[in-house]
Amino acid sequence: MPGMARQTEKDSVIYISFGSTTSITDEQITELALGLERSRQKFIWVLRKADTGYVFTGDEVKMPQLPEGYEGRMKHNGIVVRDWAPQLQILAHPSIGGFMSHCGWNSCMESISMGVPMAAWPMHSDQPRNAVLVTEVLRMGTQVRDWAHHAELVASTTIENALRRLMASEEGEEMRRRAAELGEAVRASVIKGGTSLLEMDSFISHVTR
Repeated sequence: MPGMARQTEKDSVIYISFGSTTSITDEQITELALGLERSRQKFIWVLRKADTGYVFTGDEVKMPQLPEGYEGRMKHNGIVVRDWAPQLQILAHPSIGGFMSHCGWNSCMESISMGVPMAAWPMHSDQPRNAVLVTEVLRMGTQVRDWAHHAELVASTTIENALRRLMASEEGEEMRRRAAELGEAVRASVIKGGTSLLEMDSFISHVTR
């Protein structure tokens, strides 16, 4: 875990990652960077080459470009990770208070399991439905932008507002409370005697008898 996260208070850092099959233009990366800066929230941002290529079109993959001098300006407030990151370990850290995500199913399950609320930013496939589950059904997250406008550039002010709503508002605290309760329930279900483990044992007994 980066040193910045080790030294910060509980629930004070937003983790940002959009998976390995997500298309983000340089223009959108700039808006996200500016939104983060203006929000004044501490962050860990995973920004890899894969984030600028689009798996469905075979676009050329290149190194994402941040605004000039950005990492220097943000060195006391955030960390940009240019390689693979141990997502589950990061989400499990007590300093992490939110997860800005594309809402891939694995990311949703990891966030729910660790009790971390989400800033939902779906990009394609099943992600819009997953975002609805997180924000409207479980009510442990907020939408960065509505799916009806998914083809439009998301402005830095919109991103800033979503970050502040999740990380620095009473509404965000309520999302964190619900996320923590869900996380406890999920973790309890997989320990010995938990409902998920009992159902798995029952299934194995059924198919092997």
